[in-house]
Order: sequence, then structure tokens, then C-alpha cells
Amino acid sequence: MAVETDVLDELRRLRTRIPRLAGSLAATVDGLVLAHDVPDTEPEGLAALTAAALGVAYRTTDAAARGEFRELLVRGTRGYVATYAAGSTAVLTLLADDRVNVGRLHLEGRRSGARIAELIDTRVGPGGGRHAERAAHAPPSPDADRRIGTLPVRTPQRPAHQPRTGG
Repeated sequence: MAVETDVLDELRRLRTRIPRLAGSLAATVDGLVLAHDVPDTEPEGLAALTAAALGVAYRTTDAAARGEFRELLVRGTRGYVATYAAGSTAVLTLLADDRVNVGRLHLEGRRSGARIAELIDTRVGPGGGRHAERAAHAPPSPDADRRIGTLPVRTPQRPAHQPRTGG
């Protein structure tokens, strides 16, 4: 059985444990979908936005000296979007109605994040999964030594040519 199937089973079990859960998604920290149970939502778009939010959340916790990222909670007029770390390579995003028990959401989200991290690490190993073959043939990234969840820092460079002055 593939790790994606195991992760999807965990996402489906979440629905039975959290009343008013509207959907769930497991993705890599760079925005690739591992498994999802998000009706009426585009999983690829949600995974990409989760990766972007994760980068900002990680930098915020770092700038505020609050340690490593663990979770992020966003509340809208119709409910919550909660994101939990699932090891160092994945995240779990939960969509919940506005009347959800937030304490229960956190409790089960943290537990499932830990289970998903365990599934990924034991079945695939760090850096594996559905897209591992793509990374195996790709040249090393210039940001390979950058910590997970951080955004690249751009260094200004001199232009390759000198601009013309005067006329």
C-alpha cells in the first residue's frame, strides 16, 4: 500500500473524530499534494497557499524567537483553516466550520500531523513520496541547505551590462 493511501485513510478518520470538519489536506512543505479530502476546494491551490502561509508563519516564529513552527490558525467568517506541522517535510491543513470545537480541532490536528509524519518517514523516508523521482533527476537546488519552511533571500546583483548615460 502506498504512503498516499495510508495518509488518505488518516484524513478520512479525522472526519469521524472532529465534528464539523469540512475537509483535510496533507501536502509537502513546498506545496505538492500528498492526499486530500477537500470537497468543493481545489487541492493543488490549497496546497500552494498552505506552502506560502507556512513560509510566512515560519519566518514569523523565527523573527519573534518562538522556536520552530508547529501550527497556524486562520479564522474567517465561515470557519477555520488550521495548519499543523507533519514532520519536517509535510503539513496537514484542516478546514472546519465556524462552530467547530477549536480545542478538539487542535488536539486531533496535532495527533494526525504526528501520525502523518510517522507514515511518511517510515514508509518513504525523508524527501521521498510521489514526486521523489522528479527530485532524483533534478540538479541540486541552490537553496538545498536552506531550512524547511524558510523563504530564499535574494541578493542584489550588478547588472551584466552598463546602462547608457546621456544621449
